[in-house]
Formats: sequence, structure tokens, C-alpha cells
Amino acid sequence: MKNPRFKNYMYWGTTALAVIALSVAFGFFLSRFELVSGALGKIASILMPIIYGAVLAYLMLPIYNKTRSYTNQKLGKAVKDPSIADRIAKGIATLVSLIVLVVIVAGLFRMIIPEIYKSILRLQESIGEYINNLTMWMNKLFEDNQDFEQFVMPYYEQGVAEFQKWLTEKLVPNMSMIIGQLSTGLLSVVTVVKNILIGVIVMVYFLNIKDTLSAQSKKIVYSVLKLKDANRLVSEVRFAHGIFGGFITGKLLDSLIIGIMCFFAMQFMGMPYVLLISVIIGVTNVIPFFGPFIGAVPSAFLILMISPMKCLYFLIFILVLQQFDGNILGPKILGDSTGLPSFWVLFSILLFGGLLGFVGMIIGVPAFAVIYRPVSAYVSNNLKKKDLSPRTEDYMELDHINEEDKIYIGRDGAE
Repeated sequence: MKNPRFKNYMYWGTTALAVIALSVAFGFFLSRFELVSGALGKIASILMPIIYGAVLAYLMLPIYNKTRSYTNQKLGKAVKDPSIADRIAKGIATLVSLIVLVVIVAGLFRMIIPEIYKSILRLQESIGEYINNLTMWMNKLFEDNQDFEQFVMPYYEQGVAEFQKWLTEKLVPNMSMIIGQLSTGLLSVVTVVKNILIGVIVMVYFLNIKDTLSAQSKKIVYSVLKLKDANRLVSEVRFAHGIFGGFITGKLLDSLIIGIMCFFAMQFMGMPYVLLISVIIGVTNVIPFFGPFIGAVPSAFLILMISPMKCLYFLIFILVLQQFDGNILGPKILGDSTGLPSFWVLFSILLFGGLLGFVGMIIGVPAFAVIYRPVSAYVSNNLKKKDLSPRTEDYMELDHINEEDKIYIGRDGAE
């Protein structure tokens, strides 16, 4: 019979070693933050095609599953061997998913690229007129308010002088470096396109071997972990799958509706660059919290060059649209799909955005929700084991907990 005291000593010894190891690892992380961040960024850049493929697979999964199920039903009567029927159904479902993806991307490019080209040509041809309109508007504003002119003009003249100095001393002498940076930017675009193309191939693999990958993963988990822990892990992975799939598809639907609403509203208000700005607002709306404002900045600048008043109306409209999306449309489509408080939503966007860029800002919220859930469950379970309340509200005004009867004592001394 094993000595229970020996088991107790082993437990505490292992716990102490784990705490020490985690402390050392955390200290190393803090002291080498830039090195660790660079390493994580490098790993993320290597895995970016896998991430693109996983995202595309999530987007195409409903179409793939419905097509596969429908084809299996139709082939079930004609093909006697179920395995052959399923292989045919997989091939047809993959082909349909690829066709839908190509049609969506081609349609977007067909709408966006010509509009961007026309907008750039129009901006190039009319840039002088736009600047004159802006200058006339400022002069009229100054005529109506002399005090405002006296306040603004020194800053305006100083800004013009600084701009001319920057133009002659920094921009022109450094043109070769700027051209090199543009070449680097072009190379980055080529890299993104390459990652997306590889991601499409990865998507095809994910869609066709998802059942096998799921079975193999479960087999490994149940072989390594205890039955209770394995069941818990499988449940958490299933939860993560639901969170990612629901959030990404819901956010895309939400952004599509916002883009369409922006298009019709701008048409009604007689705004310029309607299609281009609607696409910008719709695409950037995929990013939670910051998306509408990120898209509003370049859009407002384009409108400002034509009409400052229309720019003001546009900014007011964007604020109203963002409030509608955040308080009515978004909750209706997404619901409380992540279960994260607003602070952790902001934190996750900044964290994953810094690590993974644009993609990180999109997947940051569901990824952090997956991490947040087991941590929250661990805290709640430990509190329940100590006969303490897991409700956050019970700790809002807490000063201390009585050690004998575990009564919660408030800051004012009241129970």
C-alpha cells in the first residue's frame, strides 16, 4: 500500500517545481519580450497559409456540408456502395465550394478594382480643384470669423513651411529609399497573395480530411490523458470550433449588411465614391470595435477633398451606423457568442492584432474567448471548492472574507 504522506509530498513538490518553472519562463518572457515577440511573429508568418486555409474552410464549411449531404442523399439510390457515394459527394462538395469562393472573390474584384481605378483617375484629374475648394471654404470660414482666422493662420503658415521643408529636405533626397520601401510593400502584397493561394489548397485539404483529423486527434487525446481530462479537452475543442465558426460567419454577414446599408445611404445623401467607400466600410467592419473607424479615416479624407460639409455629414452617418451595428444589428446576428466583457474584447484585438496583423484583429476575439472560458471555469471551480461565491458581483464592494464563517464583509463593514 502506498504511503499517503509520500503522495502528498510528491504532489506539493511537483506543484512547487511547476510554479518555479512557470516563474522562470515568465521572467524570461518579460526580459526577452522583443525576442519572444519576434519569434512568435516569425512562427505566425510561417503558419499564415494554414491560418488562411482554416479561415476559408470555416467560411466554406456550411456550403461544403450541405452540398455533401444533399449529394449523398441523391446518390444513395443510384450507388450501392456508401463509401463510393461519399467520395463522389466529397468531390462535388469541394468543387462547389471552390466555385462559390471564386465567384465571390471575382465578383468583389470586378466591382472594386474598376471603381478604385476610376476614383484614382478622378482624384488625379481634380486634385487641384479639390484643394481650391478646400481653400475657398477655409477663406469663407475665416471671413465670417476674424478671431478664428487670427488663431489658426499662424499654425497654418507654420504647417505649410514645415511641409515645404519636408518636401525639399527629406522627400526628394530620399526618393531612392522610398522606391525601395514601395518595392518592399509590393513584395509584401505578393507574399499575401501567395499565402492566400496556398491557403485555398489548405482549405481543400481541411474540408476533405476534417473527419479523419478529428478522429485522429481524439484518438491521441484519449491515449495520453485520463478519461475525465480527455472528455473535458474534447468539449473545449468543440466549443472553440463553434465559437470560431459562428463568430467569423456571423461577422461576415454583419459586415455585408453594413456595407449594403452604407451604399444605399450614401446614394441617398449624394456622396461621392459610393461603391468604393461602401466596400471599405464593409471590409473594415469585419474587425471588431475598431473596424468602422479604421474604414472611416481614408473615406472621410476622399470626401473632404470634394466637400468639407459632405465629409462632416459622412462622419455623423458613420457614428450613427456604428451605434446601430454595435447595439442592434451585431447583437442580433452574433448574440453573446463569445461571452467576453468589453475590456477583454479590446485587449484581444490589440494583442492578436499586434502578433498576427489584420488576420489577428479578426480572429483575436474568438481566440481569446476560447482561452477565457477554461480560465474562468478554473477560477469558479476553485472558489466552489472553498465554499466561496463564484459571482463577480459579490466581490464588487468586498473588503475581506471572514475566515471562520466565510461571510463577505464590505468596505463599510457591513455584511
